[in-house]
Amino acid sequence: MEPTRFVTDASLEFVARRLRFLGFDVASHRGARLEELFDVAARDGRVVLTLSDRHPRKWAHVESLRLPRGDAGAAVRRVVERHAPAGAPFSRCPQCNVALRRRSAFEAVGEVPARVTRAGGPLTWCPACGRWYWLGGHVTRLVEWLEEATGKQVPLPQAGPGIPGPDQVGGSSADGADA
Repeated sequence: MEPTRFVTDASLEFVARRLRFLGFDVASHRGARLEELFDVAARDGRVVLTLSDRHPRKWAHVESLRLPRGDAGAAVRRVVERHAPAGAPFSRCPQCNVALRRRSAFEAVGEVPARVTRAGGPLTWCPACGRWYWLGGHVTRLVEWLEEATGKQVPLPQAGPGIPGPDQVGGSSADGADA
């Protein structure tokens, strides 16, 4: 399967964040009307994720995927079954969809808890919104949720030389948005 890029609105923001954790490129347009989403999808080569049954005739050539309402796990599963992610799990910012960059703990001093920088491993950082991410207990819980939703194994971000593992840090991302 070729990687698929998506666009959605605020009604699916929780699902969009979960998909970003899995490596999917999901742009969110808060407050956009359905027609605006189809316009963006046509212009940017994206697939519309929606809760709506409507598919405006003007954009009949634009692919859309209707997701179930009220069941985030089923929505994530539907996307994962039909499409490939754009990158590895935990490679995109869950808030703004930008590819994360590895940064050293030294660069994070004063921006993340001291226990995280003392662990000494590189962290990931979003160049767009400035949020920092690191392995902590919340990642294990999130991986469990994603595995239950998708029915597939989701690898934990790997601890390696200089990359702290969950047992070494025990914290959570700076924003705590998806704990």
